[in-house]
Amino acid sequence: MSDMRFIIIGIVLVFVGFLILGVFGGHFQAATIESSEFGTCYEYFDDKPPTEINCSFKIFDQTVFFGTIVGFIAAGIIALIKGIRGDWDNKVNPEDMVGPNRKQTDESDKE
Repeated sequence: MSDMRFIIIGIVLVFVGFLILGVFGGHFQAATIESSEFGTCYEYFDDKPPTEINCSFKIFDQTVFFGTIVGFIAAGIIALIKGIRGDWDNKVNPEDMVGPNRKQTDESDKE
């Protein structure tokens, strides 16, 4: 039996990782292209002209971004594996189980 909580958490984490990568990934891809093709990197603004910056800063930002995305996706995969292999919900003591098939010993429930 699987543990559905971890499966749901895993699916959400993988989805969030790919969603963030799809939405914001293009912005961080430009650093590699600028560095390899031109050798100089620029930071672009909406209200003023681009300014030249050190390429290592842009590549570091890109590495941190992709590291975060890989972390989300890896955590999601680990949660999926733990959820599929998990048997936590099967390890409930019989006296702790509740539900319609369990007999109640409370006096108010007998009526």
